[in-house]
Amino acid sequence: MRKNTDNVVLCGSNGYEKKYYFNEDFAELPESIQKELQVMCVWFTEECGGILTLEFEEDGSLEFCHTTSEYDGYYDEIGADLKIKQYRQERRELLESLELYYRVFYLGEDIEACGQQTEHEEQAE
Repeated sequence: MRKNTDNVVLCGSNGYEKKYYFNEDFAELPESIQKELQVMCVWFTEECGGILTLEFEEDGSLEFCHTTSEYDGYYDEIGADLKIKQYRQERRELLESLELYYRVFYLGEDIEACGQQTEHEEQAE
């Protein structure tokens, strides 16, 4: 549940304020992907509580960051960790595509180099 201010926030949901945020820097993403991200974030905070943000780290990896108010006795940290694991498994292709998109269009990496790195990562698993 760490928070790094150098990360670029893609989107997030606040269960306390019942609000969803989408970074307009990514407005060129297809509407269907934007909606899927919204559903993921809002569903997470409805089920687990707290605040969830999806953030790109410096290397382009997409991280789920969840936080809670210290006074929130209803927050389900174990459930939150399990929900993130579920999202990573069920939405793996979407998450990997978003990472590739960020690395190419925002970090300026070569798409072929990114593709080769992804293949090596898959072989390692």
